Amino acid sequence: MIRRPPRSTLSSSSAASDVYKRQELGFDYIRTDYRYSAIYENGEWNQGSLTEDDQILIHEGAPTLHYAQQCFEGMKALTTANGDVCLFRPSLNWERMNSTAPRLLLPAVPRELFLGAIEETVRANYSWIPPYGSGAALYVRPMLIGVGENLGLKPAEKYEFRVFVSPVGPYYKDSGMAMISLAVSEFDRAAPNGTGKFKAGANYAGGLLATLNAQGIGANEALYLDSANNKFIDEAGSANIVVFTKDEKFITPSSDAILPSITRRSIMELAEIELNLMTEERPIDLRSEFQNFSEMAACGTAAVLAPVGKIWFDEKWHSMPGNENSDSSVMKNLYELLVGIQRGEIEDKFGWLHSIDIGL
Repeated sequence: MIRRPPRSTLSSSSAASDVYKRQELGFDYIRTDYRYSAIYENGEWNQGSLTEDDQILIHEGAPTLHYAQQCFEGMKALTTANGDVCLFRPSLNWERMNSTAPRLLLPAVPRELFLGAIEETVRANYSWIPPYGSGAALYVRPMLIGVGENLGLKPAEKYEFRVFVSPVGPYYKDSGMAMISLAVSEFDRAAPNGTGKFKAGANYAGGLLATLNAQGIGANEALYLDSANNKFIDEAGSANIVVFTKDEKFITPSSDAILPSITRRSIMELAEIELNLMTEERPIDLRSEFQNFSEMAACGTAAVLAPVGKIWFDEKWHSMPGNENSDSSVMKNLYELLVGIQRGEIEDKFGWLHSIDIGL
């Protein structure tokens, strides 16, 4: 039995407390006390347990190293206004991991194991959860990797499901709604019949150079267009895209090559139900439709909802006319609705929050 320290005596402790007070948290890895590990072998999962060891001892022939047989998820644990610790729609993360797993010939992770491991890891690292009002969160990373001896191009015979956590601040430098810029990449992120709609590690390795190139011309992120025609918006390097048009439609790209974002799904629901906007999921031709864009944003667990101020394409910058952070901004209203629910400041009438029994 692992004993949790009380929150008032932050383990590793003064360091974590000082970070929160100085609001120095970025989106970087910070080692916390415990993580959870379970092993799949001979057709079944073991019971799994918490461990203090942040190192994974892995065979040099492991398929995760050579053939990228791996997938992951990302979510946040937040302290709400009434002091509860909540996750945001974690069952959808479980569903997405188990839609990715068969595509990569990974074993399914049972719902009880997935949610139980996350709850146990968050509970054991309670001291590291940023307090309400800090603007920070405890990022939760469930991962599933092929381990064990292997050499040929074939699935692993052994797998590890692991959950670790790290306190994080905003993904972009500014707190709240950071205004960002995007640059259309010359690279393709994924083909429609490839692995683009799955949260596979290999998808992100291929985007590192695109992101570096985008940053080289002053953008925060790369923006990918479809691989077939190089005209329809797919997604940004680490986030999905939503657009509010001048004719007052709230649209998002439809493509078999983009990740089904839980944040995007929630934002689309809020736009339709709470703001009474007409929503559409359809192909969006960047060049022919850009003049009809009023606002645009990147959205995801890490980014939350970040308005786009300008986009680089056709060798020049194109400014977005309506993304001022004013009270009339649709993106600002949606951001405040989303984070208000996540923080327990707005009634969760959708049942999206998953409360964790901390047991104090």
